[in-house]
Amino acid sequence: MNSIYEVRILIVDDNKDLLRLLCEQLSGAGYRHIQTAANCAAAKKLFAAEIPELMILDINLPDGDGFSLFRALHAKADVPALFLSARDADADRLFGLGLGADDYLTKPFLMQELLLRVQHILQRTYRAELARTKSKDLNLADRSVDLNDALVTLSNNENTIPLTATELALLRKLADNRGHIVTYDSLCSAVWGADYYGYENSLGVHIRHLRQKPEQDPNQPRCLLTVRGIGYKLVKEELP
Repeated sequence: MNSIYEVRILIVDDNKDLLRLLCEQLSGAGYRHIQTAANCAAAKKLFAAEIPELMILDINLPDGDGFSLFRALHAKADVPALFLSARDADADRLFGLGLGADDYLTKPFLMQELLLRVQHILQRTYRAELARTKSKDLNLADRSVDLNDALVTLSNNENTIPLTATELALLRKLADNRGHIVTYDSLCSAVWGADYYGYENSLGVHIRHLRQKPEQDPNQPRCLLTVRGIGYKLVKEELP
């Protein structure tokens, strides 16, 4: 695993609208491998076919409850879990956490809060695995980019700037081809997949935002260069 965005996520909820919204938000944040189930039986089938690396479980399900489902699945594999529930009583929250779940979020909730909790669970759970596969930091002039934690560290080593999921995907693609031109189509495909039609105009906006983080002067970029009519290029690292 090179990034938390590569994990397999299983969402179990009988609310179709909420399922769709969760998928949209998680996909928009950069998570690419998401499966959904509307009941315990479907969740067990998906789990048996492929063990996920994170579960997001509703408590009230049509053929059972999230607590019992968590017990059954957790007995097969130690997978981190986040409970979603309309039950806001402390007893329910403590019971869920006591079963071994990593977090408990009460409905209704802010989607940004859910995304942050998912990110924190994954970073905490898979820290060791990410460290084993940790790629070399990307050095850009006097700044360093951690492609696993999506952080830009300034030269004083005190301040960091987070990258969005889109910025991270762009920078990974450019870093993989450092010193070479990456076409507009290749970058769009790397970020939005094969069906990127309609996103082409957004690419320039995301590149502009990306430049504001590793570049000292985004208006006169030294690292991320535009090759007009073709694409962009990340210049090679200067040897000391």
